[in-house]
Amino acid sequence: MRGTVIKRGAGWSVVVDVGRDPTTGKRVRNWHSGFRTKREAERARIEILGRVDHGTYVVPDRRTFGTYLEREWLPAVKSRLRASTLDSYTRNIRLHISPELGHLQLQSLTSAHLNCFYAEKLEYGRLDARGGLSPKSVRHLHGVIRKSLADALRWNLVQRNVADSADPPRLRAHGADIKTWSAAELGAFLDSVSGDRLYGAWVLAATTGMRRGEILGLRWVDVYLDAATVSVRQTRVSVAYDAQASTPKTARGRRSIALDRTTVVALRAHRKEQLEERVLYGGSYVDSGFVFTDPSGKPIHPDRLTKLFDKHVKDSGLPRIRLHDLRHTHATLALAAGIQAKVVSERLGHATVAFTLDIYAHVVPALQQDAADKIAALIFDL
Repeated sequence: MRGTVIKRGAGWSVVVDVGRDPTTGKRVRNWHSGFRTKREAERARIEILGRVDHGTYVVPDRRTFGTYLEREWLPAVKSRLRASTLDSYTRNIRLHISPELGHLQLQSLTSAHLNCFYAEKLEYGRLDARGGLSPKSVRHLHGVIRKSLADALRWNLVQRNVADSADPPRLRAHGADIKTWSAAELGAFLDSVSGDRLYGAWVLAATTGMRRGEILGLRWVDVYLDAATVSVRQTRVSVAYDAQASTPKTARGRRSIALDRTTVVALRAHRKEQLEERVLYGGSYVDSGFVFTDPSGKPIHPDRLTKLFDKHVKDSGLPRIRLHDLRHTHATLALAAGIQAKVVSERLGHATVAFTLDIYAHVVPALQQDAADKIAALIFDL
């Protein structure tokens, strides 16, 4: 018989014959224990044999979730992940997931375990012990767990992906955490940094909505000042504080962006200053080809640009926003000015127009009112 029900102590077990070991030729019999009654074990035997017949049977083992994540899953997916994504997964696993869930057996992990983990991270998850992680950060942890278990299911290591039935925290509506400047505030900031050697970078961020990595990855071969355009072809990202060249995540991220006259003038002035620095440094100058570098020509570390921006904002006395919020400011001002969402989406390099409208939904009501007023003016000759 391929499956047998056996009394074992106070409970019942199912012993399943799954064939011969291809190496030794010996019969392989797997035990499934923990059933309270014989009837419960019989039902389990039928179900287990059904999975054997359909090729979905999972061999019982005692590997822990932490062992699976760090010694099996991460090495397996490493080649198909971007360096920055791999670094994020590794940090999340080693700093958050493994310390809390790593001791549990992979096959014993439940949705309840995950829900408790998410709740604790929301309340106490910060590594500096100053409270909990944000819902977005906890959902990032959930994403890593869900993807790892999806692979475990595909590799026949677990019977189901328990993360699919877990309840990670809901994100607040897009726009709730977005801080932006008004047009006047943005203009005041640019006036306050007009003498900075990276003035061109601040202008470019404000007038194009380009990401930090896209600005620092921009090379002069990607800049067409006569045509007033720049092409986003590569980025510079920080991976465990190591600055690396990368590529845009999506096809739409690789794009051409039109420039206004003021931005072109700022970039021409930056190019002139950079050429003067090259002469000043002579043979020690590093010809990296990047638009924005330090005075010696070396690329600027992404985190360094963020620190410089934060200092400039503090010195300006303006409301505190992040460097990435210049991108949000650009998009918000563009939509409020009546620029079509499709055009804004293309300039930002978003995957879809729907994604753009979802992020900046807080701007849409005002646009709707403006549209209603304009249509009424046409109909009623107001």
